[in-house]
Amino acid sequence: MTSDIVIVGGGIAGASLGAKLAEQAKVTILEMEDSAGYHATGRSVAFWEETYGGPVVQPLTTASEAMLSSPDPAFSETGFLSPRQTLHVGREQDRPAYDRLLRDYAGKVELLPVSPAGIVPGLRSDWTIGLMEPSCQDIDVNALHQAYLRRVRSLGGEIRLATALRRAKSDSGGWHIETNHGAIACALVVNAAGAWADPVARACGVEPIGIQPLRRTVVQLRVPAMPGPNLPLIMDLGGRFYFKPKGAERIWLTPHDEARTEACDAAPEELAVAEAIDQFRAVVNWPIAAVEQKWAGLRSFAPDRTPVYGFDPAVPGFFWFAGQGGFGIQTAPAAAMLAATLITGTNPSGAIASLDATLYSPARFR
Repeated sequence: MTSDIVIVGGGIAGASLGAKLAEQAKVTILEMEDSAGYHATGRSVAFWEETYGGPVVQPLTTASEAMLSSPDPAFSETGFLSPRQTLHVGREQDRPAYDRLLRDYAGKVELLPVSPAGIVPGLRSDWTIGLMEPSCQDIDVNALHQAYLRRVRSLGGEIRLATALRRAKSDSGGWHIETNHGAIACALVVNAAGAWADPVARACGVEPIGIQPLRRTVVQLRVPAMPGPNLPLIMDLGGRFYFKPKGAERIWLTPHDEARTEACDAAPEELAVAEAIDQFRAVVNWPIAAVEQKWAGLRSFAPDRTPVYGFDPAVPGFFWFAGQGGFGIQTAPAAAMLAATLITGTNPSGAIASLDATLYSPARFR
């Protein structure tokens, strides 16, 4: 089998970039699992929030908003965002984080017109400081991911499920890839393998960057006393938790944990679940009726926690599209457009015209 471009990984990274590249080239996506997006994309508590991920990620998030809210009709007839807002809340000892947020995101966060307890009934009395981020929105992750996969197929691309890259070699004629379902020849390999980005690089004879998988735990609680499903996302200024309503009487809660792990099928650890529940009880006085679900996903970061987009300096036919941490979904449209310009050699325009691709280059690690 031959293809112009082989993308390793069928999560939001590989699917979004594949949809863009398939407009100009024959694209094949290799997904090692029976379903795409199994490990990270499918387990996300996703939202679009400009302050999430830090200042180096914010331009990608901001550039993605219009494409998520009002996509091209050829891609989707409906948008993927719905209003949420974020309340960044803290205790008095979190004042330095409060000040940093005000400084770094002036115009994107707002002072509260009332105390945090006036916005979240049942908030405990020691949570006295807060900022509102009114632009935060929920993302329909599954709809977005499936739209990208459909777009790949509609443009003639192929998505090969349960197909793992075993090894690959490059020569003057391109890449020769061995998978568990046969060989593929291509001109370019894109590493969009998430937590498996470094192992995929090694299998291709490329020096790893140091992409580290981190386990993130999520718990679904039933809380009948929750005031309503339209409460904002509650984000701890100290970075110890966040939670948001998930329909009536239910919330999704995470202790914001980042436990180092190998790339694997992540499972929640009971200690992390217990810590999440303890933190929740310390924030609000809503009784917990049941722990209904618990799961874990993998976030993967480069050593400097900045995404990695670009050709490997030592192996020009190998393109990195990895290290997107927990913000790969909210930045997917802009990141895919930026990466596509790097691959095709075109100039960024429109929503991504002002993005600086050098910030994300893998050359910074070489």
